[in-house]
Amino acid sequence: MNFKKYAIAFSVFIAVLVLASVVNAFHSWNGYHWARTSNPFTLKLGDNVSSVWDSHLGTTANDWSVSEVLDTVVVSGNTKPRTCKSTTGRVEVCSGRYGFNGWLGVAQVWVSGGVHITKGTVKVNDSYFNTAAYNNPAWRNLVMCQEVGHTLGLDHQDEVFDNANLGTCMDYTNDPSTNQHPNQHDYDELSAIYAHLTDVVSTVFSSVNGNGNRLEVVGQDIDLDNPSAWGKAVKKDSRGNNSLYELNLGNGEKLFTFVIWAR
Repeated sequence: MNFKKYAIAFSVFIAVLVLASVVNAFHSWNGYHWARTSNPFTLKLGDNVSSVWDSHLGTTANDWSVSEVLDTVVVSGNTKPRTCKSTTGRVEVCSGRYGFNGWLGVAQVWVSGGVHITKGTVKVNDSYFNTAAYNNPAWRNLVMCQEVGHTLGLDHQDEVFDNANLGTCMDYTNDPSTNQHPNQHDYDELSAIYAHLTDVVSTVFSSVNGNGNRLEVVGQDIDLDNPSAWGKAVKKDSRGNNSLYELNLGNGEKLFTFVIWAR
């Protein structure tokens, strides 16, 4: 028996398995992405957060700008923190006391034309972040980084809270200490998502009108602060909580809501 031959074959087999596991670690969110004409492109993050959050928003913007395909830059906000009204072509980031409603952070993303993100909002809930359990840089960085990551087109790398940390903010965890920033796989995933260029910059549908934190959709008034108005739940976290909602706005436009729930 040629043991050397079998040893080499076994090593190749293991290498193929490892490669397959890396390839399968795919966390694009259905391929949704911002339309743009070149890479890298710049995405504005509107600053509607309190001074306590400014450094964490800056950290998140710097972290995601490490990507080769995009830069996130902090600019003056266009809305009031309480309403967090969306702005086409950018992401409005807001902080406020949204109440003890169960969630730490929410990312809401508008998608049109099947795959194109047209605008987004991020809310971080000071009702919880002002408590001892969450009032620390690790939790603030993780939630801010993850919610902005969703507005770029990323899903989670892992959704089981008790698993070992992956060293990325796109990982559910009970301990945010080593999950405060993106990792290389996040940047690689962004490069894959944004490999294809498009000449359509944005699409706006006249049937959907923003009014503060409410939407008027085909005559219906929708309160974006109310989970019951977020549409159907399409994903749950490992604790059984709804973590992603989808709302059909009509005319080819959808609103997706990502939620991080408090423990």
